[in-house]
Amino acid sequence: MTDLSFLTRLPVAADTAWLFPGQGAQAVGMGRDLAEQIPTARAIFDAADGALGFALSSICFEGPEAALTQTVNTQPALVVHAVAALVAAVDAGMITHRPAFVAGHSLGQYAALIAVNAVPFEDGVRLVRERGRLMQIACDAERGTMAAILGAEPDAVRAICAAHGTSICNINAPGNITIGGAVAAVEAACAAAVAGGAKVIPLTVSGAFHTPLMRSAAEGMRTVLAGAPFSDPAVPVISNVTALPLTRASEFASDLVEQVTSPVLWVDSVRAMHARGVTTVIEFGPGRVLGALVKRIERSIETRNIGTAEEARG
Repeated sequence: MTDLSFLTRLPVAADTAWLFPGQGAQAVGMGRDLAEQIPTARAIFDAADGALGFALSSICFEGPEAALTQTVNTQPALVVHAVAALVAAVDAGMITHRPAFVAGHSLGQYAALIAVNAVPFEDGVRLVRERGRLMQIACDAERGTMAAILGAEPDAVRAICAAHGTSICNINAPGNITIGGAVAAVEAACAAAVAGGAKVIPLTVSGAFHTPLMRSAAEGMRTVLAGAPFSDPAVPVISNVTALPLTRASEFASDLVEQVTSPVLWVDSVRAMHARGVTTVIEFGPGRVLGALVKRIERSIETRNIGTAEEARG
């Protein structure tokens, strides 16, 4: 079992939060330089391969892209890369303090839980692999899609969703809201949004994540998570569902089940951390999606991204 308890023994930086990205940040080649240059990061990828019983690392490093973008692979790949980047940064001396809070966008919450020793690494990787499998089954059973609505207020988007049978999936930043549902319903909602002056960007996704169309996946995860070995976190984990801090092991299973069909309240999550004194966020994993969203939510927050060997070393 991979021992990450050293992360929780670091002194606390009361003004800092760690962030972990969700689906969409993946890219072929992710983590390869970390594994090649930093032995502790290589050990994380090796441990994930052992826990899953196949070479997830090869899919991350070499693709093919079609394999990496399968939800069942994407979800554990992003979690493993994020944890590898974190461990590498601690090993290189770039990270010397643990944060006051952690938060993950959707599946990124599993990486957040691993980072604060709320779930063992191998168990977390297996949980997120099963989450991806169940969500893919739900996608295949009931075809859905998603779209980004830009330039509209949340109440206006809620009204459009209510009128056309769609749901809000993510409130990512001011003027950046994702909706999802059955294909025809999303198309109708998008037309209404455009008529109201918003811009619409259809998303290339396999289903309507964080909507009632994922109900079967949520019920499957309810069974899986009931037996998960959760522990109290070393620092609070901000819930996607409520934007409130989770501080006890008993809170995680129900929150992660509800997360599958509930919108990701990212704006509220960032504002909640800022209100509690966070002035710096560090994003671990590929890309800079969350850091960019944070800047749109609260410009005064300093953002850093660590996803490569160069970034891990500073």
